[in-house]
Amino acid sequence: MVSSRRERIEAMLREEPGDVFLRYALAMELSKEGRQQESLDTLRQLTAGNPPYVPAYFQAARQLVEASQIDAARKWLRDGIEEARRQGDFHAAGEMSELLSELGVLGGE
Repeated sequence: MVSSRRERIEAMLREEPGDVFLRYALAMELSKEGRQQESLDTLRQLTAGNPPYVPAYFQAARQLVEASQIDAARKWLRDGIEEARRQGDFHAAGEMSELLSELGVLGGE
């Protein structure tokens, strides 16, 4: 029986439940399957870790933009930029800053 990519990731997570990258990969697969809330919940858990997983902020914001939840996306980006800078990940901070800037043209705040 051929299992889906998500099922393979879930199997690996049973072996390594603390693997942050596998949990991130699971969130991405859930998103691809249209399971946005589950994906966002997984990304939220990743940002609550110690240390928070910086790429999760960006991906959550992108999903929220796709769902037309621009103000929520902005919050994720602001929090992500702050965390990325705290961790010294200036590349990620720059990417999130660019997206935040682009969201300015969409109105809102």
